[in-house]
Amino acid sequence: MRYVNARDVLPEPLVRELQKVVQGGYLYVPKDEHSRKRWGEESGYREELEARNRRICEEHDSGMSVGKLAERYGLSVHAIRKIVYRKWGGGDSRGGASA
Repeated sequence: MRYVNARDVLPEPLVRELQKVVQGGYLYVPKDEHSRKRWGEESGYREELEARNRRICEEHDSGMSVGKLAERYGLSVHAIRKIVYRKWGGGDSRGGASA
């Protein structure tokens, strides 16, 4: 994050008001909570993990062992078990981006 001079982006009356509170210091302006994105949403990695996890669940349901799935996907047996046995919202046991 780079610093921006308040005079370059704010109207002068607002700069004067801010100077009453923070004179010559730094002021952090957080993002609006409604505009924040969850981890992985910007890059698409969240969807990628969800698709991978669905494939893992489908392959497990088709009879592939947890050990084989761990080997195939380069994950630990523990991580595969978390994906396969995790309980998801709404009673569904599939989906999500864990592990």
